[in-house]
Amino acid sequence: MMKIDKAPVPLIIPNPDDPRLTQSVTGTDQTGARVEIKVPMERPLTLYLNAQEIVTMMTIGDYPEYLALGYLLNQNMLKFSDVVTEVEYDDDLQVVVVRTSHHTNFEAKLKKRTQTSGCAQGTAFGDLLEAVESVALPKAELRTSWLYQMTQTINTMPSLYLEAGAIHGCVLCKEGTPLCYTEDVGRHNAVDKIAGWMYRHGVEPGDKILYTTGRLTSEMVIKTVRMGIPILVSRSGFTAWGVDLARQVGLTLVGRTRGKRFIALAGEERIVYDQNLAYVEEESARHKRKGEGGDD
Repeated sequence: MMKIDKAPVPLIIPNPDDPRLTQSVTGTDQTGARVEIKVPMERPLTLYLNAQEIVTMMTIGDYPEYLALGYLLNQNMLKFSDVVTEVEYDDDLQVVVVRTSHHTNFEAKLKKRTQTSGCAQGTAFGDLLEAVESVALPKAELRTSWLYQMTQTINTMPSLYLEAGAIHGCVLCKEGTPLCYTEDVGRHNAVDKIAGWMYRHGVEPGDKILYTTGRLTSEMVIKTVRMGIPILVSRSGFTAWGVDLARQVGLTLVGRTRGKRFIALAGEERIVYDQNLAYVEEESARHKRKGEGGDD
């Protein structure tokens, strides 16, 4: 694990009132009337690993250190056994540098990458499938009472999406309780922030659940498995490759979780049906998130 001084594990939740994350924009509505709305910020963040430039990401700009660490971990450029000596962020230059005690060189790897279905130009590298094939996910359980508690809590929490839209959210939960809730213009950024937060604070993944507002794609499955989390839940839908990969690696994959409904397409053996559906409320219209009209 990294040698940066440990700090108490913080609870992270969205802060829709943070003025750095949104901008007010004026326009006209369908009647021609002038309106003013908030829209999320989108700014570049360039990531260096030691002296090598790795990628420039488009992000809302919060938690750049977590995003940098999580990106490197989920792209297999950083391992849990590696020693990270420093994470330095320069707000003026919009640059974050991760420094390790060992030499790194990913020139060859950077030439072999695939643009994924993730919004804001998600990328994945050719060796990621090999990296997840040997992962053995823990034998956790998903109680339906936890699932309904978790989704109800998430749907009623303040969020940047409800304030400004055009954004994805990812939430790390233990049983039915959210621990770390991040948002960004791309769901891959949001989950990378969670990966970096877990790594930074030594949070164990084996008894955790990852929730996302976005589609359950191959990229999301790979990142979840890389993080060692055995259960992935979304309010949105699935892709065929995402389902195939989840079945291959033994990941529990649950989608279309809205109100009383959900569908599990992989790892169903972890689900414990302990919730009486008569006591589960349907989703309130004012708390609907992405994925309601389709599988976006």
